[in-house]
Amino acid sequence: MKAYVFPGQGAQFIGMGKDLYEASPVAQELFKKANEILGFDITEIMFNGTDEQLKETKVTQPAIFLHSVILAKVLGDDFKPNMVAGHSLGEFSALVASGVLSFEDGLKLVYQRALAMQDACEAEPSTMAAILGLEDEKVEEICANIDEVVVAANYNCPGQLVISGSNKGIEIACEKAKEVGAKRALPLPVGGAFHSPLMEPAREKLEKAIKDTPFSEGICPVYQNVTANAVTDIDEIKNNLIAQLTAPVRWTQTMQQMIADGCEEVIEVGPGKVLQGLFKKVDRKFPTSSAGIE
Repeated sequence: MKAYVFPGQGAQFIGMGKDLYEASPVAQELFKKANEILGFDITEIMFNGTDEQLKETKVTQPAIFLHSVILAKVLGDDFKPNMVAGHSLGEFSALVASGVLSFEDGLKLVYQRALAMQDACEAEPSTMAAILGLEDEKVEEICANIDEVVVAANYNCPGQLVISGSNKGIEIACEKAKEVGAKRALPLPVGGAFHSPLMEPAREKLEKAIKDTPFSEGICPVYQNVTANAVTDIDEIKNNLIAQLTAPVRWTQTMQQMIADGCEEVIEVGPGKVLQGLFKKVDRKFPTSSAGIE
């Protein structure tokens, strides 16, 4: 069984998608449509912009989504997943690629999500940090005992957990993690505390948009971040997608569940190879590859 997985924020690079654009009329049409929907020339930023421009949340999220989704569309009949999943933002890419959301609706939701998250970040200074080399339970315990907003946000792979919260909360948690033996506690260059209670204003904005958007039955189950389980029910997919902004990304558990459910091969669709690396941390010999165009 094949799983197609879709990356989240952080995988972007200047020039992303340009090879797709040059090789495929389908890609050209979709990129053009994206510029019209967004009301600005995102392709110009993706292909020829600066790192600073691409780092803005309102650009980064639609850019990664477009790279992933257009690549899946260009694969055409070769795109035959038995299961799909996406890391954080990548869950939207997975839902479009598997037919749950249309390209247009998916892009609009991603853009609304990006703007809502940017607003929430600006309203309250906050950040994230990666804790390496500690058991998940130990990191959860550290967070629970700090008198600030700080929570486990991304369970990326065994021994790598990203925490999210107020600037002070993250600072204290990093110190405590080092004291109890973390190999590293690294603050991340992000604009805010994604997947934490501080994203509640963004969750509220996105909830209405998601409820007003038509969802269809997909071609295969989607393993969602909030539960790490295979989901096909449309209402359940919507509810999990709404909860995702303030809930942790259970990626470690998602990978383990996919493998337990019979996944034999993982193909990453989009920029970078981050998710392939995470699967290798679960099982070093697990077959992974990048989706590409001939």
